[in-house]
Amino acid sequence: MRIQEQISHKEINDETMSFFRAIGVDYVAVNPAPEMRDGEDRTEYWRGVRKLVESHGMKLMNVAATGWDEISLGRPDRDQKIEAWCTMLRNLGEVGIPTLGYNFKPAGNFRTPSVPIGRGGAKYSTFDYDELMKKPPHYPDKAISEERMWENLKYFLERVIPVAEASGVRMALHPNDPPILEPLGGAGPITASLDQFERAFNLVPSPSNAMLFCQGCVAEMGEDVPNAIRRIGSQGKIVYVHFRNIRGTPKKFQEVFLDEGDVDMFRAMQAYKEVGFQGPFMMDHTPGFPKAESTFWGGRAFAVGYMRALIQAVYR
Repeated sequence: MRIQEQISHKEINDETMSFFRAIGVDYVAVNPAPEMRDGEDRTEYWRGVRKLVESHGMKLMNVAATGWDEISLGRPDRDQKIEAWCTMLRNLGEVGIPTLGYNFKPAGNFRTPSVPIGRGGAKYSTFDYDELMKKPPHYPDKAISEERMWENLKYFLERVIPVAEASGVRMALHPNDPPILEPLGGAGPITASLDQFERAFNLVPSPSNAMLFCQGCVAEMGEDVPNAIRRIGSQGKIVYVHFRNIRGTPKKFQEVFLDEGDVDMFRAMQAYKEVGFQGPFMMDHTPGFPKAESTFWGGRAFAVGYMRALIQAVYR
């Protein structure tokens, strides 16, 4: 069972890789990745990143790409951007990077001010629907119906999944966050429930059309997390896991430390084992520490250590 950790393409260096290896990271994900909408061949760039990661005893396993508005909104140049996406897939496959995380939510994520402060003065990412609706967000340039979103996702998947298959890359779709079944910001949500994910899988059935199982977002859906793991994992659709915990309800929650949320993380890990999932597991977000520099180093070390202990307790 492997642990994955992510780092911005701007921060890939020997110091960070040494830290990751020291705390027990097995796989590295690049998030955010370089801008790739221009369709340029970046095979040699990714080959160099892979070489650096492997020099520290880890594997370059994943790249994450924010869904491009030209594609999700069906703008006139979407075919050009889809071809750029296919180039990205071919580049990753050529270098041996087997997974690509992405989303299909043009309006982005939504949060409200972090109140109250968490333990030790940590700042918890917070969502309060009633607070958000006091001044509802609306982005006119991203207003689109759910029906059109489904049409655009199908158009996209029909063209990229065959390329992903041929390249040996599995695409992992991330949920809306928060997964509210209404058009926050103006865009109809199509990745806000497990039913919607299963509909997405069926648009273009393929092992390469799968899910980034963000456990935090699944909890935000109001789902029983172990049962959700069994539902999606039994279909072989979990590519990798954002092992995150929350506290609260679907319309009012906080992202908290792994050991203090509402989800029983031990039971969750047992469910992953039950469906035969072998990882990787990774931290999604960490609460903000009072000293900003501790958020990166301390937050990751805490999360990786916690995941490693649960893996050893459950899988061994």
